[in-house]
Amino acid sequence: MPLLDIKNLTLEIPHEGKLIKALDKVSLTVREGEIRALVGESGSGKSIIVTVISGATPPNWRVTADRMTWNGEDLLNISAERRRTIMNREIAVVFQNPLTALDPSVKIGAQIKESIPNELVVGKYFWQRAARRKKTTISTLHKVGIKDHLGVMNSYPHEISTGIGQRIMLAMALVAQPKIIIADDPTRGMETKTKTQILKLLTKLNVTRSVAVLFVSHDLLAIASMANSMTVLYCGQTVESGKMKNLKKRPLHPYTKALIDSAPSFRSDLSHKTLLPALSGSIPALQNVPIGCRLGPRCPRAQRECVNVPSPRRIHEHTYSCHFPLHREKR
Repeated sequence: MPLLDIKNLTLEIPHEGKLIKALDKVSLTVREGEIRALVGESGSGKSIIVTVISGATPPNWRVTADRMTWNGEDLLNISAERRRTIMNREIAVVFQNPLTALDPSVKIGAQIKESIPNELVVGKYFWQRAARRKKTTISTLHKVGIKDHLGVMNSYPHEISTGIGQRIMLAMALVAQPKIIIADDPTRGMETKTKTQILKLLTKLNVTRSVAVLFVSHDLLAIASMANSMTVLYCGQTVESGKMKNLKKRPLHPYTKALIDSAPSFRSDLSHKTLLPALSGSIPALQNVPIGCRLGPRCPRAQRECVNVPSPRRIHEHTYSCHFPLHREKR
């Protein structure tokens, strides 16, 4: 049974007296011990999916789904208290902007200590438990590559860099010993060395502790080195999903192929200053999304049938939603 199982998730947001479909029948599955990448351009709806999973949506957002379960529990129909328990103990979220996710009025050390669940802190007396929290905090900071633990623990969020903030968010996620880490573009803006360390840390946690990872990003080079499977999102619609090696070798959706082709190549036969392939146009605003397949106006294979939303099709473990996939001849 999958840890996280989402089928036909739809999110409608009120705007100027009408509802806008920010997500349109998105499906996503993360199994135990799996690293799944969720990729797409900026504006595809990746971070909105993270918000829906974490239950941080405003009351006026309308969330519906055929199925949205965590370890068999229906996330759309459980109590708010149970939802908070799951988010505190079993699902850890590393948000895109770490400095806005931290409390600006509390020192970082205190925030990490507070994130440690009480059941993981041993000790009969309060000073023993306090010492245990401090020890766990320091060891976790070392795991995410922060050597100056005292300096960081005594700092406020505005006194640290974004890169350090991202590591702190990872540390706060790790201290709860979750079953899954949802990392929303955790390496954005980081230098190459720091990015590599974060990716290695997530991979190590997956291997040694069987922690599942939902890695949200548009950095295909980073994703390809660590993910087992990938789900591709475009403008709030799931376009393709499957094993990473299959999608890299033979993508079936034109958008997936465009994403893979747009990644920088280090082939020796490329001429100097070769331009990266790219789809024409840009991702549409949610207020003006095209009918049917939302990629239609930009797709080189689009035809009349594309004004209808394509139904998901499956080949073994490979799922795609396209009227004219790449393995069929263009009519």
